[in-house]
Amino acid sequence: AWYVPCLASLETLEELCRKENLRCKSIGITNRNLKSYEVEYLCDYKVEEGTEYYLVKWKGWPESSNTWEPQKNLKCPLLLQNFLSDKNEYLSRVREGKALKVRNHVKALKPAVADYIVKKAKQRIALQRWKEELNRKKNHKAMILVENTVDLEGPPLDFYYINEYKPAPGINVINGITTGCECTDCPAEKCCPKEAGFILAYNKRKKLKIQPGLPIYECNSFCRCGPDCPNRIVQKGTPYSLCIFRTNNGRGWGVKTLQKIKTNSFVMEYVGEVITSEEAERRGQLYDSQGNTYLFDLDYDSDEFTVDAARYGNVSHFVNHSCDPNLQVFNVFIDNLDLRLPRIALFSTRTIKAGEELTFDYQMKGSIDLTSDSADGLSPSRKRIRTVCKCGAVCCRGYLN
Repeated sequence: AWYVPCLASLETLEELCRKENLRCKSIGITNRNLKSYEVEYLCDYKVEEGTEYYLVKWKGWPESSNTWEPQKNLKCPLLLQNFLSDKNEYLSRVREGKALKVRNHVKALKPAVADYIVKKAKQRIALQRWKEELNRKKNHKAMILVENTVDLEGPPLDFYYINEYKPAPGINVINGITTGCECTDCPAEKCCPKEAGFILAYNKRKKLKIQPGLPIYECNSFCRCGPDCPNRIVQKGTPYSLCIFRTNNGRGWGVKTLQKIKTNSFVMEYVGEVITSEEAERRGQLYDSQGNTYLFDLDYDSDEFTVDAARYGNVSHFVNHSCDPNLQVFNVFIDNLDLRLPRIALFSTRTIKAGEELTFDYQMKGSIDLTSDSADGLSPSRKRIRTVCKCGAVCCRGYLN
């Protein structure tokens, strides 16, 4: 389904809900505050006759209902801390990072400062709501965090989180497999990978042991083995808590791990809309004009299909390119054995420290000549404009394509 964004402003919706006595948790109107007031954020500051006042935005109430309140009446220490932090951050940037000496005798804030504080407060709320939405929609246990300490960019307006491929009409990503292995202790002589003519991809520690270019065949929903089978890794989803964060060097959003990841560990799956290569070519021309694309060719066996993660995807949508990546692409087959439609899994190539950014090479090629592209890179078949690489690696190629 295609989603249409609401054209009404948040203030209009809040006024309507108040007027009609409606509750709406997503915009902050609940039974608790329908008839009461709860501070959502602080907008401005002034001193009158020796008393400090803050302009308060009330949760679930339109901005037209904002009121000036004396500080002594406010029981929101975290919001006060955010207000002062945002004010000092703005002033520090204006003064080009020089040490800031806070003056206690300020009687009122300049409009530009107050405007920044309000924008920062709205961004903080929007990112928190986005984080909650992502964690509601994900199907794995690990958490997804969101962080932006760089600019005022909020959540992407036209991105929808999904956990698995979203096939375009006429494309079947489940080929109706009805049989599985009879193993009680995988891997056995006739386990799934051996039936497909390949070796088991994982060792006893559930770490990858095959070389790039070789496919992974996991046990499927018809296999006799249980959920603890050592040949069920990718299908369980991302095992690590990850953070979508705003980069400080113009690469937009990125992803970092919040936990240590050992070498050859499954990290995440790349998902999106599955479309034909012809449709990918058409969309690619549109994306080129916008300066971005998230097209990933499924060329394990042929080049009939492409994954487009521009509007629908998971955390992998935000993973940046690097010429010296810490993730490697592998093709995975579970409930669909159609060689034209592998699932795409990203595994660590080395130990990754907690807090380190996750990256993969958008032009990564193995023995299967696998090529991917994202916001900064274009597939070789669609090269039009050379895009400068900002990965910062010692071995940086200079361009993404």
